[in-house]
Amino acid sequence: MNRSNSRSKILPFIEKYNINKNEFLEEAESFQSFNHFFYRKLKPESRPINTDERSIVFPADGRHLVFPNLSETSQVYAKGQSFNLAQLFGCSNLANSYCEGSLIISRLCPVDYHRFHFPVSGNHGSPKLVNGKLFSVNPIALRKKVSIFWENKRYISVIQNNRLGKVVQILVGATCVGSVHFTATKNSSVVKGEECGYFSFGGSCVMTFFLPRVISFEKQLVKISSQGLESYAKVGEKMGWMN
Repeated sequence: MNRSNSRSKILPFIEKYNINKNEFLEEAESFQSFNHFFYRKLKPESRPINTDERSIVFPADGRHLVFPNLSETSQVYAKGQSFNLAQLFGCSNLANSYCEGSLIISRLCPVDYHRFHFPVSGNHGSPKLVNGKLFSVNPIALRKKVSIFWENKRYISVIQNNRLGKVVQILVGATCVGSVHFTATKNSSVVKGEECGYFSFGGSCVMTFFLPRVISFEKQLVKISSQGLESYAKVGEKMGWMN
């Protein structure tokens, strides 16, 4: 998808999936490859960031599933399965703090905008790579085998927020996605809604973890997730608020 001849796939893809070209920062005809289109930038006004000081925003466009308390995940995944946070984080000490914390899984499909953003303001550290496989992260696969999350290639990124403590984002690679690109400056101060990076071609997901009892998710989001269903939302929209 980096090859120049992949340009021929762009306009048919846009038409087939009814993607809004008016949101693009660059003209559709200017993309030099399908990947260039795939991780396209959007006009800032196309993804307004919720301005409420207490709000926490979605980090990516896509389909979202929330867990207000990570110790209670039986309603979604097959019996006997649970999150192995130590393996997922690659660090038992960090993982132990989130055993009863909150999680939102943001799953991106190929038709989605593929840049991911910071859900809160704070200090962004240096992302850590944990190498692995590239299994699909579609819901059917995950319900059968939740361990895909910690078997797949992923990056661990931490944002230190004054009110929330450490907010951990895990960028998970999936089928056809071996590359996660960070555009935010490492070890720097970041602002809610600011771009963090982007995924190259394929499907992928962002897992965002919060410490116990520091946030509350939107009620409708919790209700839909409790039925094992995902909710579609875009970057910058409010997913919850600080307690």
